[in-house]
Amino acid sequence: MRDTDKNTDNRQVDLDDEGVHWDQAMSYGQYLNLESLLDCQRPLSREHDEMLFIVIHQASELWIRLCLHEAHGAAEYIRHGDLRPAFKMLTRVARIQEQLINAWEVLVTMTPADYLSFRDELGQSSGFQSYQYRELEFLLGNKNARMIEAHRAHSRHYDRLHEVLHAPSLYDITLQQLDKRGFDIPDDRLERDWSEPYIASSRVEAAWREIYRDTETYWDLYELAEKLVDLEYNFQKWRFSHMKTVERIIGYRRGTGGTGGVSYLVKALDLQFFPELWSVRTLI
Repeated sequence: MRDTDKNTDNRQVDLDDEGVHWDQAMSYGQYLNLESLLDCQRPLSREHDEMLFIVIHQASELWIRLCLHEAHGAAEYIRHGDLRPAFKMLTRVARIQEQLINAWEVLVTMTPADYLSFRDELGQSSGFQSYQYRELEFLLGNKNARMIEAHRAHSRHYDRLHEVLHAPSLYDITLQQLDKRGFDIPDDRLERDWSEPYIASSRVEAAWREIYRDTETYWDLYELAEKLVDLEYNFQKWRFSHMKTVERIIGYRRGTGGTGGVSYLVKALDLQFFPELWSVRTLI
């Protein structure tokens, strides 16, 4: 049994007993472009577990895309001193990171034998070549110009990474705001070669110490600092989970992209995006 109703365009719309519209101009699948999305999972082998490997990595790339959307948005609000919207965006990034971390828990259901059954099909493809991941690292401050060379053959991705490499990171933009708020930030931290890694400064550390010691006066900056710490803390958890997943599945074999595998991932655990936000904890 069907009823009819009129939508805002005065068109007759068929409704079933549960009020479902059957002649919609756009369906759920069309809005999400599901046919194209679900056509992207194309295993190269007949091994059962290759589908898991593909879906985990494709889903992670979608989450990273959203991370970039939110983190770039937060950076723009911080640049203009409008911190409240940035807090929501940075909180969202932290929640997305939890999804990325949990993805490893699904992937570790794959045994070494499962992975080796299709590993040769991957050729030299590697997560090391993820241009979105590299952009996220650049945005957060892990600048390394050599890392964009893996993308030189793909001009659109290479140009984008070159642009983000040579732009202020999220932390650089934060320090510029601290300077505008009257804190003693060194000139060489406010204007520099943005493609170079950030080097910690005792004067920046002193600024954060003042903020942490007087949170009532500087509550918004204190909250911003803690949002950044959340972001880096989750990033390190993601890196650790990645390293242990690789160790569990392939041991100390070399990665498909030519990296040292586990040994390469272990080194990444020593990298910091916002060094003074960690060192200041010893001083307050």
